[in-house]
Amino acid sequence: MKKSDLPSTLQRSGKKAQDTFGKTLESAEEEYGVGERASRTAFSSLKHTHEKVGDHWEPKEESGPSDAAAERGGRNPGETAGGVDANASRKHLYEIARALDVAGRSRMTKTELVEAIQRANDRETRRARDA
Repeated sequence: MKKSDLPSTLQRSGKKAQDTFGKTLESAEEEYGVGERASRTAFSSLKHTHEKVGDHWEPKEESGPSDAAAERGGRNPGETAGGVDANASRKHLYEIARALDVAGRSRMTKTELVEAIQRANDRETRRARDA
């Protein structure tokens, strides 16, 4: 898979993230055909080893599902955390929020940190796409 064929957030990510997504996508497209299901499968695989930080994906400290929806799996797993490793410790989430300069992070609960990181990630992705 060519780098230019990857989603923009993966184009700005490391080779391991790109390879994980690309190989899974190719396999999923063989199984399910080109489309949303193959793409969801590739992102699900990526989220087990990487987390979205700002406008790109970084390796997680520990592999595993990133949120309750990923743990359930299935065709309609429900709302996801958008690449945020919601199963990480509050301390880790706080550090990500600090790196993203999330205001008020020291007073936030773990759930609030996840939501604030999602918003910051979306903002950074939009900014990178517009650049």
